[in-house]
Amino acid sequence: MSEAPWLTIVGLGEDGLKGLPPASCKALDEAEIVIGAPRHLERVGPLACETRAWPVPFKDGIAPLLALRGKRVVVLASGDPFWFGAGGTLARHLDTKEWCSLPGPSTFSLAANRLGWSLQHVTCHGLHAAPLSRLRPHLAPGARLLILLRDGAAVQELGAYLTTEGFGASRVVVLEALGGPRARETCDLAENLAEHSFQHPVCVALDVVGEGAALPLASGRPDHWFETDGQITKQPVRAITLSALAPRPGELLWDIGGGSGSIGIEWLLTHPTLHAISIEQRADRAERIARNAAWLGVDRLVVVVGRAPEILHAQPKPQAVFVGGGLSPELLSWLETHLDPGTRLVANAVTLETEALLLQAQGRLGGDLLRLELSRSEPLGPRRGWKASYPIVQWSVTL
Repeated sequence: MSEAPWLTIVGLGEDGLKGLPPASCKALDEAEIVIGAPRHLERVGPLACETRAWPVPFKDGIAPLLALRGKRVVVLASGDPFWFGAGGTLARHLDTKEWCSLPGPSTFSLAANRLGWSLQHVTCHGLHAAPLSRLRPHLAPGARLLILLRDGAAVQELGAYLTTEGFGASRVVVLEALGGPRARETCDLAENLAEHSFQHPVCVALDVVGEGAALPLASGRPDHWFETDGQITKQPVRAITLSALAPRPGELLWDIGGGSGSIGIEWLLTHPTLHAISIEQRADRAERIARNAAWLGVDRLVVVVGRAPEILHAQPKPQAVFVGGGLSPELLSWLETHLDPGTRLVANAVTLETEALLLQAQGRLGGDLLRLELSRSEPLGPRRGWKASYPIVQWSVTL
């Protein structure tokens, strides 16, 4: 017979013990030590066993918890511990046989049932410790969002952010202490949230309305979405480049010669599990890349200042690499030598020297060569004509 887990994670609702199922109550009755945030401990009331407050920041409580192996321990969490909760963090430090979880209803489920929103058509966000700009890719008229925020002041900050982005007319329902005796609802427009006060725990239901710009879903977003000094992979070329890079869930991209960060940012916008490192040797451009990433909701982009290939040794190995400019024989040789088989490499060339390098590389390593010649219509006297951009040669290969 397998040994019982020493750790139980109990998801609490706002009703405390009153709302707990029998299994969770039993776990608390049998516990030797119960650990939780002060508000969680207050919610369950006096217990017969030892109680401990979880420290702030959260990570400081991991080591003391692991030192309690061999005792019967309960950790209190909010709602469903594995939906923007503590469960995922704790599970990373434990064997699967060491713990079990007894979830309560998530705030998202309670909010959806209160409002009559189908969860499959709603995006859910936990922004307790994340910037509000994470919402930017999701802001489009008609979209519905459920957002967990750190405290009441963050609700007012959300209203100001939405107003700045052109969505101040969005309809908002602020749900405080949902599911408990202190539950309270406030309905208003986002632009009016500064007129109210709110208390933690808080969930915001957002029905997006307004004239703000919606970020397109397709690769090749318009160039005006990116702050740039002119060093940017232009929109049509970016769309073709993202197609060649062919992002897949969970993968890591190296964007070598980040410029404005547009390739790395668009890679991350493709799927929330993707990762990217933008490598840029100029510090001013690196700062610009970080600003672009933060504004467009992908602040998880890692920006590294340095010159390739020297800086590449310290980076985790990617599944895809893009070189937008500055490909040299030295860099190409390093990539061939150090990247794992199966890594996808895409390089764009504008100059004749780099184009010659790509032709030689394709002759040795195979892959596809594509020549892009783009023209835009511009005024030509009283009429209009085509103005051609420099042709671009793109080489894509799987090493």
